Amino acid sequence: MAGKGANLRSQITRAMIGLTLTAFAVVYFGMMAYFFVIYEWLYPDATADESWRLGDTVMVGLVLGFGLLSAALIGWRLGRRILAPLETVAVAARQIASGDFSARAGLPRGSFGEAGDLVADFNRMAERLQQAEAELAYSNSAIAHELRTPLTILRGRLQGLLDGVFAPGPQLYARLIAHVDDLSAIVEELRTLALGTAGQLDLICAPVDLAAEAEAALDALDAELAGAGLVVTRRLAPAVTRADRARLRQAFVAVLENACRYAPQAGLLVETGVAGETVYFRCTDSGPGLSPEGRARAFERFWRAEASRGRSLGGSGLGLPIVRAIARAHGGEALILPDSPGLTVEIRLPCRKVSLSEQDFDDQ
Repeated sequence: MAGKGANLRSQITRAMIGLTLTAFAVVYFGMMAYFFVIYEWLYPDATADESWRLGDTVMVGLVLGFGLLSAALIGWRLGRRILAPLETVAVAARQIASGDFSARAGLPRGSFGEAGDLVADFNRMAERLQQAEAELAYSNSAIAHELRTPLTILRGRLQGLLDGVFAPGPQLYARLIAHVDDLSAIVEELRTLALGTAGQLDLICAPVDLAAEAEAALDALDAELAGAGLVVTRRLAPAVTRADRARLRQAFVAVLENACRYAPQAGLLVETGVAGETVYFRCTDSGPGLSPEGRARAFERFWRAEASRGRSLGGSGLGLPIVRAIARAHGGEALILPDSPGLTVEIRLPCRKVSLSEQDFDDQ
């Protein structure tokens, strides 16, 4: 980029030199032509000691004016080349501001290389804005869809109670509470995603060993894992860093629940460890996995693959997006690893040093 910036600077420098030389050449040669050629033709009887004439003043003014006009034309052409791409960007920016996110800036012919970079960067930004607008519209629709089902069921049950269709009892109330819990879980997941996207997810960081947290998450989901027929293999090496313990366990549980839901009767390998400047939690199942498109879209909110990730299998489609939001809030990343037989989800976090006093306090 530095070389391209120097290109524009050199063009401007050469143009300024050209302006100066053009004006000087026009004035110099114009004056030489006037005094040695035109003057003798206009005043053949003039002597060397004659005073300055009015015609001399007019001619000098004409020469200077022609020189300035030549320089102005060169400057105008240079300014037009510089401003033309800026005008296309300004027009596209006004269209985007008015709500037309499909607007793109064009690159006029003969523009500088830096203008091409500016237009390309602006168009990439406009494309991301258009994608964000489409994702927002899709998210709003998906949120309405996700909330509609439990709300409809809840309203039907309450209406049945009011009409006397259902007899009140502990079992019915338990179902109603379960539907309310589902709604609360979706709302909390949406809140976590919103805070993560805005960079406002509050973290209470302390020394944490990913191996211990993964062990706790596996123990908490022991019944669910067994019910899904998953055979779990643990390779939990120490991986100490500073992180929010509750948020990390939330992310680990979400990854494990994803495996329970979409890779039943499969093998499950759970690993933790240190790799260079990062610590990691990795969960690999031997289930059906995802297509390349599915791997690319796995962290999109509310997305489910058509074949295996329908709403009937449960889940809100927010589990993996929340995992990524938590990882990024810690300065890390969550990703789907390629070239695995099933599906491998990995959470990577920066390996932050923990002092001995903090480690002793944490162990206590």
